[in-house]
Amino acid sequence: METVPATKQVKQVKHKRVIKNSVTPWIFLAPHLLIFGVFFLIPVFFGIYISFTEWDLISSPTFIGLDNYKEILLQSDSIFYEQLHTGLKNTFLFVLFVVPFCIIVPLCLAAALNTKPALWKFFQSLFYLPSLFAISAVVIIWTLMFNVTYGPINNILNLETVWTGTQPYAWIALIIVTVWWSIGGNMIIYQAALNGIPKDLYEAADIDGASPFQKFIKITLPSIRGQILYTVVITTIAHFNVYGQPLMLTGGGPTDSTRVLLMDIQQNAFGSGQSIAGISSAMAVILGVCIMIVASLQFFFLRERKN
Repeated sequence: METVPATKQVKQVKHKRVIKNSVTPWIFLAPHLLIFGVFFLIPVFFGIYISFTEWDLISSPTFIGLDNYKEILLQSDSIFYEQLHTGLKNTFLFVLFVVPFCIIVPLCLAAALNTKPALWKFFQSLFYLPSLFAISAVVIIWTLMFNVTYGPINNILNLETVWTGTQPYAWIALIIVTVWWSIGGNMIIYQAALNGIPKDLYEAADIDGASPFQKFIKITLPSIRGQILYTVVITTIAHFNVYGQPLMLTGGGPTDSTRVLLMDIQQNAFGSGQSIAGISSAMAVILGVCIMIVASLQFFFLRERKN
């Protein structure tokens, strides 16, 4: 019987191990890739295709090329042109107003809790708790809080302000509700990042006589730069997709001043008597492009640069 040389056997075993090591990661990734493809990639490509069609969700889509984009971008006499520009403007305003608070407030809370004050675990749970609520429950709570007659805010401050029906109070109400609801996740991320900063850096700064503000600027912020970039991008993307707060709290008012683009997208596709899925898809594609552009700019300006 012909025997296989020992060196060849070793090569065969190594080759099998290489194949096994290269296949094993894909076995674990396969379920996630399948879910990602079915629930993200396919809907994205299908939505892009629908944006080039005229479709009422019942009959077959009719390909019309760039007509939907021309109407919402160029035809100023079209209602959909007005919806896109008003909704996109209000969406950008919402992101501009809310995102800085959703980054700065959690960072300050995390820095304060990182000093381990009395009852810090209780306050950590208290600040994180709202992020576990559904947006519908959050809006119901704050609708009662902002009630003109019986709301505790007006009663405590001795005001008669119509918070959700007049400007600028409608924007202030949206900011308060959103920040209260969403700061918990970022706060936890910042706490984990702060706990990973070597204590030696702060001890050396103390020896040099650095103030708490100098230590925060020179040590803390540079050390958690990556986490800040992550939260800025993720928070921005999340708030570009705002829908529940203006829908339930202000109804898009007063006079459409808080009506965001997703409200029009949903209304055109599912809420009106005749569905205009092609127009809605085109609006969604433009919103997605805006999100990608803003996220790319954030990565460019906030990424860590090597000297």
